[in-house]
Parts: sequence; C-alpha cells; structure tokens
Amino acid sequence: MSSFASDVKNALSRTDTERDCCRTAELAALLRMGASMVTDGEHGMGLRFETASAAVARRVIRLLRAMDASLATSVAMERTPQLRRRTYIVNIAAGEGVAPLLTRLGLLAGGAPVGTDPTLLRKKCCRAAYLRGAFLSGGSVNRPEASCHLEITAKRPEQGRALHTLLRRLHFPVGLTDRRDTYVVYLKEGDAVMDFLALIGAEEAAEKIEVARNLKEVRAQVNRIVNVETANLQRAVDAAANQLAAIERLRAAGRLATLPADLRETAQMRCAHPEISMAELAALCHISKSGMSHRLKKICRVAEEV
Repeated sequence: MSSFASDVKNALSRTDTERDCCRTAELAALLRMGASMVTDGEHGMGLRFETASAAVARRVIRLLRAMDASLATSVAMERTPQLRRRTYIVNIAAGEGVAPLLTRLGLLAGGAPVGTDPTLLRKKCCRAAYLRGAFLSGGSVNRPEASCHLEITAKRPEQGRALHTLLRRLHFPVGLTDRRDTYVVYLKEGDAVMDFLALIGAEEAAEKIEVARNLKEVRAQVNRIVNVETANLQRAVDAAANQLAAIERLRAAGRLATLPADLRETAQMRCAHPEISMAELAALCHISKSGMSHRLKKICRVAEEV
C-alpha cells in the first residue's frame, strides 16, 4: 500500500510543465538534492540520481531529454530485501554534454560545483518549480489524518540553508534542523503545509489535508460537548444522590414531618423522581430552577444538623 507522500509525488510527477525556465528550475532542484557526480577519466563527467519513486525517476528522464535529447540516460532498480525497499537509479553517462547541462542548471561553474543559481529563481513560477523538484527528490508529508508535518531532507548543509532561505522569502514559517548527517527543512503548521502543496501543484493533496483538519475539528468539538454534558450529568446524579441521602437522614431522625410544607413537598417529589434533573423537578413543583435549588440546599443544611 502506497503512502500519502508517495501518492503526492506520483501526482506531481504527472504535472505538465510548459515553460522551459520552470523545467530548468525543477530539474536543477531534483539533481541538486538527489544526484551525485561520477567522473570518468576517459569520457569526463556523469551523474547518478537515486530515488525511491519510479514516477520521480521517469520525470527526471523526461526533464533531461527535454533539455538535451542527446544525453545517454538509463534507469536501473536495486532491491533491499531486508527493508523491502526499492531504489531507482537514473544514470547519465559521462560525456561532453553533461558539463554544459550542469552549468545551465546552475550546478557547475568553471568546472566546480556551485550553490543555487539565483537566476533560476527570479520568477514566481520558477520558484514553485524549484520547490517541486526539491520535494520530489527529498520530501515527505504526513497523511491527512496525522498531525501536519512536511519536510525536505538535504544531504549537505548549504542545500538545507538555501531551501530554508527561499521558503522564508516566501513567508513560510519554516524550520531547519540536522538529523543523522542530513539537514531537514520542515513545516509544521497546517495552513503552511497546505499552502506549500498548493504552490508546487499538489492542490488535491492540500484539499485532502484541509478536509481531514475540518473533520478533526468537528470531532474535537463534538467530544468537548459530550464531555461537558457527561460532566454535567454526573454532577446532577451526584447532587440527587446527596439530596436523597439527606432526606433519608431526616426521615430516620423523625425530622422530615417537621419541615415546612414547601420543603416536605420538595422532599416527596425528589423521592418520587430520583432520576430527573433539578429543572424538571422545579417544573413539577411549579417553581423556578433557582427556587428549587434553594429548597434542596435548605433540606441538605437541615440534614447536616441531625
């Protein structure tokens, strides 16, 4: 059974990206987060991209071919039986076209790896595409029924800081932490998680989270109401039991018959109807609820003197 995060990535991998600038930004994030460079002394530089998602691997291939159809690419799959996990590996064979591609993606300058090229993130659409690529490569999100949490894991600190800075520029309440030699950028607020998913094109996932949040709020409200009503009912039951015990003490002491007429009437009605509320008891005696409360308290005070 696939996870919610896998379903989100599968849906995002089918997203149509019409603009070249957005395809470039998304591929740059995908390769920056999930690829490693492979050098071949004879043929130059190649790339190895790893992912747990077949859909993401296919998307990387499509984006690579859209940028340079001459690149020699292949896909392999490795199994880890103990963990029941599959890893899909996209290999870009070493060749003359790799270095120009990496330079165009802002991953290489002067033959050396560099940080994010700011020119890739000038447009709003490209910033969204870049974040989509980062999520596809290293992202995860809790299922709607769980507490809201979305994160993107980076292998190097500069990657984590760059994502953190970009999300802060977009006014997301983002956090950054390190975890077992990785760097995690995360969102925990429900609105922020939904806004992020909508931004990168996962509107359906955002709607599912919103529906689940609304359902949880309704359930919580119902539980609060039930708890209040249960507590009120328990207090009423306890009060009625105390009142009956007081009346019984007065009867045993021979004091019940000496009470004023209104208190005797109240005691008789309470004994006849031990299960009803004070409001219902007041209605039977044709007095107000506060009047009934006063009578019952007076009966209990008299009983305490016995």
